[in-house]
Amino acid sequence: MSNIEKPTPSSIRETISYNPATGEIIGKTKEDDIKTLQEAVTKARIAQKEWAEIGFEKRKDYLLKLRDFIVDNADEISEIISKDNGKTRVDAMTTEVLSSAMAINYYAKNASQILKRKHLKAGSILTINKRSYVDRVPYGIIGIISPWNYPFAISMHEIAMALISGNAVILKTASQTLEVGKIINRAIQESQFPNGVFTFVNIPGSLAGDAFIDSGIDKLFFTGSVAVGKLLAKKASEKLFPLSLELGGNDAMIVCNDADLSQAANGALWGGFSNAGQSCAGIERIYVEEKIYDEFLSILKNKLGKLRVGNGNSFDYDIGAITTTQQLEMIKNHVNDAIEKGGVKTSRGNLTDGGSFHQPTIIEQCNNDMITMLDETFGPVLAIQKVSSIDEAIEKTNDSYLGLTASVWTRDSKLGKSIAAKLQVGAVMINDHLMSHGLAETPWGGFKLSGTGRTHSYLGLEAMTQPRVVIDDLLPLRKRNMWWYPYNKSVYDGLKGAMQLLYSKDFFLRANGLIKLIKVFLRSFTDDK
Repeated sequence: MSNIEKPTPSSIRETISYNPATGEIIGKTKEDDIKTLQEAVTKARIAQKEWAEIGFEKRKDYLLKLRDFIVDNADEISEIISKDNGKTRVDAMTTEVLSSAMAINYYAKNASQILKRKHLKAGSILTINKRSYVDRVPYGIIGIISPWNYPFAISMHEIAMALISGNAVILKTASQTLEVGKIINRAIQESQFPNGVFTFVNIPGSLAGDAFIDSGIDKLFFTGSVAVGKLLAKKASEKLFPLSLELGGNDAMIVCNDADLSQAANGALWGGFSNAGQSCAGIERIYVEEKIYDEFLSILKNKLGKLRVGNGNSFDYDIGAITTTQQLEMIKNHVNDAIEKGGVKTSRGNLTDGGSFHQPTIIEQCNNDMITMLDETFGPVLAIQKVSSIDEAIEKTNDSYLGLTASVWTRDSKLGKSIAAKLQVGAVMINDHLMSHGLAETPWGGFKLSGTGRTHSYLGLEAMTQPRVVIDDLLPLRKRNMWWYPYNKSVYDGLKGAMQLLYSKDFFLRANGLIKLIKVFLRSFTDDK
């Protein structure tokens, strides 16, 4: 069962959380209203000012306490994630707990260098007396609306970036994974962050987007569907409100003739089925050169048959549950559509009764009439297509309204980079897939309708701040700039002469220009006309 919101006998509304692998109730969370969000913004506004003033080194200490909490409580956190989301404990540890600890450590130790004041070189000798620098200024209050597929990691990465940059944070996790939201809140509290710097709220998803944009926060980071992202963008445009959107993908894998086929098959299964395929950057489409297609498919099917599906809280399963019943139905619809349109299905793994599970599935003989080739399936389904050449694989990869990530599988690094340069996606991995989200130093985000803006890396830290340039003048005796009032023909000729001096190819024009420039430059030190 998915998490659903039910009224309680009292006036307090609660969201009930269910384990998708068993259907059991695992928690209840008080529902917050718009007033609660606005109160959180008011407190955050006050707390953020002091938080920004304490500097990077002190903020770093708080983040390292947060990292240590994750390390010390890794087993409990992975278990909560598994029960709340349905993924396996190993998936939870690998892609959420470990990656969060790594990310927090990275941002804590590198943000001050990345966001430090940057001095700019003069752009022209004409303005050599002007010296400029750029400071990165925190937005103020960052809102984060995170999804249910990676409820801990996506939240933690963005929380870490926002906090180390000097912002306050208001977090809303998905209604389906509120137990994870609560352990995040506990982690912040036990790391002793100042009151008001971080607030966790439980607002229904149908209200959250508009509520956050109208609440007075300064920027919103949203991860979710393209449809909801478009609605938020429309709402934000009315206010020119800054918005970062990560909206999903239909990621392709290209297998070249010279690829290590065993490695590629292993990568396809993990990249496609990790988190039961519920990964925006997971493999959904595989394009294989025809020379090695049959051999690759044979290896892939053999490895598929060894996968185990079941309750993720057991360490004996490879693939866990589908988080929501709605998502399970979508996956089934995509598979049925593919079969009706000529696809050949191969599935493996016994399903556990009573839970929300789907067998890992390979679909052969795919074509672009199939929904799964066009839209995001978001489940343990790999659609495979034979191609006659790499050029055809590139063309088919790019023939999508989404462009989050892709992967190229080849023993030839030069070839892999050449293919990568032609792919219309935000990240390309060579001989790997899905793991780039775990590299805090690399930007995260996509092309096309996969989103706008970037998180992670130096780009993510910069996205949590605004640039402010300061321009100083090194001529204290100057009374005016050359181009200030009053205007006359001498000013015009002097400025034209400056251009001729710098850029003319005629020696005499340049010499004459220098004389005129000196005349108007000397005017800068007098109040006379």
